[in-house]
Amino acid sequence: MVLALAAAFTTANAQVKSVAAAETALQKAKAEVENPKKADKFATWIKYGQALIGAYDAAAGSGWIGASRQEIQLISNNEKPLSVENAVVNGESWEKEIYPTRNYYFNAAGQLGIIEVTKPIAENALEMALDAYKKAAELDVKGSKTKDITGALLSIAGKFTEDAYTAYTLGDLKKASKCFEQAALAKATEPLGQIDSNSVYNAGFTAWLLSNADKQDEEAYKADLERAEKFFLDAYKLGYYGEDGETFAKLADIAEKKGDAEKGKDYLEEGFKVFPQSQSILVGLINYYISSNGSTDRLFELLGEAKKNEPNNPSLYYVEGNICNELGKTEEAIAAYDQCAQIDPNYAFGYIGKGQMFYNLAVKYSEDAQNEMDDAKYMALVEKFEKYLKDCIEPFEKALSVLNDDSTKVAVAEYLKNACFRFREADQSYQDKYDKYAAIVAAGTAN
Repeated sequence: MVLALAAAFTTANAQVKSVAAAETALQKAKAEVENPKKADKFATWIKYGQALIGAYDAAAGSGWIGASRQEIQLISNNEKPLSVENAVVNGESWEKEIYPTRNYYFNAAGQLGIIEVTKPIAENALEMALDAYKKAAELDVKGSKTKDITGALLSIAGKFTEDAYTAYTLGDLKKASKCFEQAALAKATEPLGQIDSNSVYNAGFTAWLLSNADKQDEEAYKADLERAEKFFLDAYKLGYYGEDGETFAKLADIAEKKGDAEKGKDYLEEGFKVFPQSQSILVGLINYYISSNGSTDRLFELLGEAKKNEPNNPSLYYVEGNICNELGKTEEAIAAYDQCAQIDPNYAFGYIGKGQMFYNLAVKYSEDAQNEMDDAKYMALVEKFEKYLKDCIEPFEKALSVLNDDSTKVAVAEYLKNACFRFREADQSYQDKYDKYAAIVAAGTAN
């Protein structure tokens, strides 16, 4: 479950004013909009909007995402940070340069990855700029500045989106959700009038994440859920369902948390028809049917309907295997996973599903063995552990032979490396396999 990704939007800020110059320009533009003789002219409001954006940019400095230190120093007259320190963000190490109005985070490659404004020239500068351009559009009755206003609205939307991703990265979910909302609002503002379903979805997603963090505060928790539901419903109405139908899964989760499990089930069933491979939807349906009446027949009915429409779609049998696996029906799961290969021998996920099931069973019996005090029972559990660990190797190897995606190859090789590790000292063939798969994992990690 991740944010919906936006297209690359960050470019270098051209000719960013100094903080002092930006403050002076803003004060002058503000005085003009407060002047009754000038406040009824669209040019006055455009100038005010420009000054607000200028103030926003000045606080962020001359850097841009992806820039090197050398590039930034070149256009910022070799400005030096007040201090430099190491920082860890989401488990990743950064070098943090601290300036009077901002912090710059550089990654291991020396590229600027995060711009965090700590002392804005004007609070809510982008919101005020958006209002200024709205006012300019109202006063520009002949539409003579439509192109300029539209360009400014696109720029404001892009800056809100940048701020949203920055806040998300730094763990400020409340700010992230608000900025995504403002990005969508800026895009929807006339004369631009565009729908930004990506930002609408992300506003809901970050609010949903925030609700999980605010569970100890009942009032905040309810407010977060309401906010998340609003944006997910907006995305749903726009036909924007997120990756693998996450909009359906999240609406179902929210409905269940609000005490309407039946409504949640309806969302899941609707989503399943469009995204039968979605694990979020699948797990939600399984949990619903098990908790409601102990029967999962409806799951297989839905799957049967999908098979009628696409009888030669291997992914549907992969889904069937996942359902059976979740329900503990191992033999049925094996049959479903094997059916994937019969339909399409190059379909990797049938092999992966089967391999993961055997691997997870091996892990289960290993954990059971560790907790068993009786020697005979312990040895029986170890025997099952080793059996399933060996069983997972063949399907994983078949998957590796047909996979094209490098990241998935590395993940499968990791399973194989771990499985072969157990037997490498007793059998040279397993040592050879271990070395082979360890090399794939090492190469993939290095890249």
